[in-house]
Amino acid sequence: MQLLVTYERQFLLWWGLLLFLCKLGSRRQLDFQLRDLELCVLENVNHIAHCHQESLPVNKTLSHFLGHVGSGPIAELRTQCVRRLIRNKVLDDCRLLGRFVVAVDGTGFLTFKERHCPHCLVHRNGSSVYYLHPVLESKLVDPRGLALSVGTEFIENPRQLAGRAVPKLATLTEYETVKQDCELKAFARLAPQLKAAFPQTPLCISGDSLYACGTSLTICEKAHWSYVLTFKPGRTPTLWADFEGLLKLSPENRLVRHLSDHTRQCFRWVNALDYEDDQGRRHIVNALLCKETTGDQTHIFAWITDLPLRANTVAAVAAQGGRIRCNIENQGFNIQKNSGLNLEHAYSTHPDVLKAFYYLLQIAHLFLQMFEMGSLLQQLARAYGASPIELFGSLKNLNQRLLECLRYFRLGPEAFAAVGQIRLIDSS
Repeated sequence: MQLLVTYERQFLLWWGLLLFLCKLGSRRQLDFQLRDLELCVLENVNHIAHCHQESLPVNKTLSHFLGHVGSGPIAELRTQCVRRLIRNKVLDDCRLLGRFVVAVDGTGFLTFKERHCPHCLVHRNGSSVYYLHPVLESKLVDPRGLALSVGTEFIENPRQLAGRAVPKLATLTEYETVKQDCELKAFARLAPQLKAAFPQTPLCISGDSLYACGTSLTICEKAHWSYVLTFKPGRTPTLWADFEGLLKLSPENRLVRHLSDHTRQCFRWVNALDYEDDQGRRHIVNALLCKETTGDQTHIFAWITDLPLRANTVAAVAAQGGRIRCNIENQGFNIQKNSGLNLEHAYSTHPDVLKAFYYLLQIAHLFLQMFEMGSLLQQLARAYGASPIELFGSLKNLNQRLLECLRYFRLGPEAFAAVGQIRLIDSS
């Protein structure tokens, strides 16, 4: 007779989060690294989850649980975590002219050599065929290195197209065109969800030149969001020509800054440019150009925005609204793919369970960022007369120490007592 074991939902939720917090890399590692009743894992997870379980689940139990719960509630939990941080003013230093900056970008999520589901995108390159599941992410970013997921839209064939033959894509360039088109459509689907999740929160959308078009501007205007979008002449040539012409007539709109590393920045800007998109919609935008010289190297950056451009705002708009967009790639996607979180690993074969694992990863990454950049870790390091890096060798080692702690140390009630407000520390 098979014994039926019932697990509390919060216990299984934490079991899933520990998969990523300990950077185990695959679902099976839960069985090998944590599922040992002779260790302290069961007692510690019961403390964390406020449960009284008498056994530890196998990894298939977690997948079964997520299949019943669905990805929606896990996504909502991610949103609640960010709302709590905003409400507690933990993220107030992230604001640009009163707005939270949200970077938007697409990335590869999963790749299969065989069709995984009817919603797969198909990429043919010569004789090779790949089935893709990209994702569009929106992450709250700030100069300290934060990249917190606030909204997600999976880029996939819609239901009405699922199962139909996909036209052959002869070249990588053609594929990129389709991908970008899908990315913009995904942004149109993501925007209402983001507005519903944060209806009163002032946001500023930061995006690459793909988003510098009428579609994205209209979405931002309807949602009452600000925006800072990369401005390139090839994307909106007429608008760029107008900008260049008006720069010559606005010599007073100029600011030069010299940074401590001997970098010279020269800002030029024009306010109230009139832009008519390909749908005949009219937009009033401001344009900012930054020419940055370090040694014998010079780089030019440009953005369009609705934020006011003045001598006392252009540096902040460029740094906190424009160039900060790279955080979604560097502190977001790269870390989630390469640091042990294993974003591109298929944690399940069921489409919705895959999405649920994706959201668990986003929540775990949020927790890790709060821990790595929080005041508690700084206080611990100072107690040993060192910085966190000097104390642990690398941030990656923190996850190994967490795993060892869960396995070998019984954490008493004092380990879970209220510690007051955690403050983020700028470690740059």
